[in-house]
Amino acid sequence: MKPTSPSLPTHAAPLTVCLVCNTGFAIYTYRQGLIRMLVAKGVRVIVLAPRDRTFALLEAMGCVCIELPVASKGTNPLADLRTLAALYRHYRTIRPAVVFHYTIKPNIYGSVAAWLARVPSIAVTTGLGYVFIQKSRAASVAKALYRFAFRFPNEVWFLNRDDHQAFLNERLLAHPDRAKLLHGEGVDIDQFVLTPLPRAQAFTFVLIGRLLWDKGVAEYVEAARILRRRYPQARFQLLGPVGVDNPSAIAQTDVDGWRKEGIIEYLGEAHDVRPAIAGADCVVLPSYREGVPRTLMEASAMGRPIVATDVPGCREVVADGVTGLLCEVKNAQSLAAKLAQVLEMSEDARREMGLRGREKVTTEFDEALVVERYRQTLFALTGAAVFEQDEARSAA
Repeated sequence: MKPTSPSLPTHAAPLTVCLVCNTGFAIYTYRQGLIRMLVAKGVRVIVLAPRDRTFALLEAMGCVCIELPVASKGTNPLADLRTLAALYRHYRTIRPAVVFHYTIKPNIYGSVAAWLARVPSIAVTTGLGYVFIQKSRAASVAKALYRFAFRFPNEVWFLNRDDHQAFLNERLLAHPDRAKLLHGEGVDIDQFVLTPLPRAQAFTFVLIGRLLWDKGVAEYVEAARILRRRYPQARFQLLGPVGVDNPSAIAQTDVDGWRKEGIIEYLGEAHDVRPAIAGADCVVLPSYREGVPRTLMEASAMGRPIVATDVPGCREVVADGVTGLLCEVKNAQSLAAKLAQVLEMSEDARREMGLRGREKVTTEFDEALVVERYRQTLFALTGAAVFEQDEARSAA
């Protein structure tokens, strides 16, 4: 029997929206604009995620945080059923107006739980990760689960056209008409302001993000080895959490080895990445696949040339030869050549590349456009007057 979309429950004030992810860190890092909009409208925002250090930061923004069991790098079906059952219980208790699911397991098990609880939901595919990078039994199982679960959400959002097309090619969408293109989750261009290039003798590259092999960290380290022989003044930095709960996680021992080798400077973690971007001459992301990488948008917004791989997500942000350079995926030699090209550019050329990047992000990836998309969707799903007010102002 073809499942129907959940009927809307009757809501008492305040209206509640749930944000569900495999890390609180991702909610805090990527969705502050959405949270600020919801809180300002008097919406009760509930975050369901594994507990981490960002819970306190989210609560300070006005969110209610609930710990959720999610085994991000595990394939134990019992653990996944625990996630499904926990989400169902929470949705039955909370009765949210809408749930937004992010990342693979919340997308799959959350979509099913929301349908069972008769709660409207939207699945946001923030990046396809190992499911479309690797050819493995786990990837095949994940695709089968996507195919089953994605018949239930009211909408499925994709951050780039390649991911949307991949789902269509694999026939993973029971209702293709429910698929929408969000075109990235945006960046706050007022927070990430244009910043002058550093004036230092050393030339600094930085890779920012969770330290995963799938982010191309191994290729970045090897490119650093290649270039340090020719450009001893070049510095190569890593910023981001190590040993995260992910099948592709890099261990602390690997990072320690690179540091001892004198190739990599590890900057640890940071809630605010702006100082690292401001201190860099170029931001690098040699990822194997992305949704639309926030790191690159933030770097471009601050006027930094960027080097990334020619893969889905990265090529959405980088206009090759205009705002940055694209290299071949999983190819350290290609990456090293592009980094050397940036090193050999004049300061004026790098500055102009960064300015063009700022212009592209301002035009295409302003977070305000994304937040407006959320508002319109929430109004369409709930009919709540709190989301209609801006509609009247927009018409005026």
